[in-house]
Amino acid sequence: MKLALNGATTMHADLLTDIKAASAAGFDLLEIWSAKLYRYLKTNTPADLKAAFAEHNLEPYSINSIEHVTFRTPDDYAAVKAECETLSKIASEIGCPYIVVVPGLMPENGTKEQVIEESVRVLNELADIAEPHGVSLAFEFLGQTDCSVQTLDLCNEIVEKVSRDSIGNVIDTFHFYAGNSTLEAIDSMRPEKLFIFHINDAEDLPKEQLTDAHRLYPGTGILPITEIKEHFDKIGYDRMVSIEIFRPEYWEQDPFEVAKMAKAATEQVLSLGQYAAGGSW
Repeated sequence: MKLALNGATTMHADLLTDIKAASAAGFDLLEIWSAKLYRYLKTNTPADLKAAFAEHNLEPYSINSIEHVTFRTPDDYAAVKAECETLSKIASEIGCPYIVVVPGLMPENGTKEQVIEESVRVLNELADIAEPHGVSLAFEFLGQTDCSVQTLDLCNEIVEKVSRDSIGNVIDTFHFYAGNSTLEAIDSMRPEKLFIFHINDAEDLPKEQLTDAHRLYPGTGILPITEIKEHFDKIGYDRMVSIEIFRPEYWEQDPFEVAKMAKAATEQVLSLGQYAAGGSW
């Protein structure tokens, strides 16, 4: 099981600092926050970035993210496709295998059938853009009530309907819990279709009150991380886990300390590293 740091966890740090902090904490991978990537490339090249990863013995794993890819106006959708082309080219140049794509808002009076049809169409069209660059797309459902894809159950149905090797799922523990995804949805998923696992915890609040700002280090809140891990074990998933925490309190802290705390918390809650007690993880 490889460990990744997601750039959202250290939002106020720049990309090079993320690379250095992740490396110093002993991470294997980094999920690149796209806004940081664009800022970095204003004064550096993709070749510079690839060299920085190599220098710090770290690998880029994904670029996060292209937002609201479905149910867009024609002009906005053209911009989505252009961004997919831009990020796919960069990802290819730095050896980054994945780009995260996020569904759009639920249209007024939208139906499940419309969501599936739109999502399948868009994912196929974006895959046509990304695949020539050797890049795959990780589709991330959001547990918020206004998102068109709120559960793993529906997300996996869409991914399976697309039926392309380059399209897979993202599971985020926060969104899994907030959107009422079922553990049975993990059981029915092929492990090779889970491209990215985002781990985090959350404060003990009613689901309808939870926001991204209520996220916590794994193992310090009320999310069913142990149960999710048990079901991952059942299907044989052991690819990677990435710490993604949108907590402003953490953003104000030293990113090197945040990276160290995030890694230690994740290893403890998942029984990895010094906390390992056997098993595939």
